[in-house]
Amino acid sequence: MTVDAPTTVVNLGEKKARKLTSSRRPVWMEKPSAATQGVKGLVLLLICIAVIYPFMIVIGTSLSTQEEIARNNGFVLFPAEPTLAAYQTIFAGGIVTEALLRSVGITLVGTALSVTLTVLMAYGLSRRGLLGGGFFLMTALLTMLFTPGIIPTFLVVKELGLLDTYAALILPTALSAFNLVIVRSFMMGIPSELTEAARLDGAGDLRILWHVVLPLSKAVIAVVGLFYAVGYWNAFFNAMLYVDSDKWPLAMVLRQYVLLGSSIDQSAAAEIAAPSQAIQMAVIVISIVPILCVYPFLQKYFTKGVLTGAIKG
Repeated sequence: MTVDAPTTVVNLGEKKARKLTSSRRPVWMEKPSAATQGVKGLVLLLICIAVIYPFMIVIGTSLSTQEEIARNNGFVLFPAEPTLAAYQTIFAGGIVTEALLRSVGITLVGTALSVTLTVLMAYGLSRRGLLGGGFFLMTALLTMLFTPGIIPTFLVVKELGLLDTYAALILPTALSAFNLVIVRSFMMGIPSELTEAARLDGAGDLRILWHVVLPLSKAVIAVVGLFYAVGYWNAFFNAMLYVDSDKWPLAMVLRQYVLLGSSIDQSAAAEIAAPSQAIQMAVIVISIVPILCVYPFLQKYFTKGVLTGAIKG
């Protein structure tokens, strides 16, 4: 039996085409062209300018004199005669210095407490077979889906005797259901062979958490800790509701400087009333710098694969 030559050629061509198609790499794995790289570089440059330019204006305005600010319609990028008068005025008054120390303390204590509660609850809920685990997880998720509101929260804080205390700035937001779900999902992805091996060696839950789970969870804990720290550092609404002006954190003082230009508490009004543009910008710089100093130390955990090589098959 013979086969027509044209049919054989067509079959061979189809096989070759299928082979070439199957061996071709995906588009995203191909090396980008010079034009594509140029466009990406231009886009990144524009994004950097859009982010850095306002920040440079804030710094430049904080280092300018009132006359130079007036000549430039309120915003200065490169001051002709830089001066630290605005910063000297702020720290000489005492309100910003005290508020800065309060914010540092609230952020450190609140972040440590929140991370501890989140890790402990996430570890418990990540263990299979936990009695009542589904109920506690659903309770936490309901707090994320249905928030209690301002008035019920205020009444709870009042009945607990937390008004005009620093605890009122920490305890109502000590545990975030969103962060809890993130940490729990990460811990559930840790290979069970590691925890089972530790349990066979006689380790209890606390020892497994400390020596096995936490070292593998550094990345997610660092990210969640940064979320908590930024939240505590920038929070001002709870301070407005629960504490007097002598316990205001830096975010609340910043709000008074930038938005109102006066203080709710008359004892502090003399120092906050009618601030100049330079003083407003200087307070913004002071509130941003601590977060900028902390972020570089946590950046590596955002992309680091901590489980790579944990188990070799």
